[in-house]
Amino acid sequence: MSAQVNPLSLDRVHQKQLLLQQRLQDLGSVLVAYSGGVDSAFLAWMAHKVLGEKMLAVLADSSSLARSQMRDAVSFAQEHGIPLEIIHTGEMEHPDYVRNDATRCFHCKDELFRAMEDKNRILGFGYIAYGMNVDDRGDFRPGQRAAALHGVVAPLLDVAFGKQDIRELAHELGLRVWDKPASACL
Repeated sequence: MSAQVNPLSLDRVHQKQLLLQQRLQDLGSVLVAYSGGVDSAFLAWMAHKVLGEKMLAVLADSSSLARSQMRDAVSFAQEHGIPLEIIHTGEMEHPDYVRNDATRCFHCKDELFRAMEDKNRILGFGYIAYGMNVDDRGDFRPGQRAAALHGVVAPLLDVAFGKQDIRELAHELGLRVWDKPASACL
């Protein structure tokens, strides 16, 4: 991936950045579903910058998460002082997930958001958010249905951030995950 950034696109990206900051401010407090990928890392970073202690990144730990990805996600959060909590999810205990068919992502996200809701009943944050962006709408992503069922918000989508916008801004901000390849679970 090239480190070249188009100056014309940055103006547009900076406008989206301002809109995202306002959107996060309007939410007031959020739990961010955090995997350490570029979308969730950027969202967690931005939420922390805007909301400070009124945000918490939540990393789901289960046997479906590679240890190297977990270590990297924890490391990124520590590098930036992002508040992080690791919760256990048990998607591998659900036959619908283990069946590994086209709905696997739904069952994984359903388990994640259910666990985050349980955590939020204790913590009392205003919203649960995840890193869905405009480009995710074009893919078959059953996890989006789980997010809708649980009332999870998508601030990046709300302000029309696409994957390239996120990568460009993350690069400009010096976030090392800016060019991290997308990786599906399992």
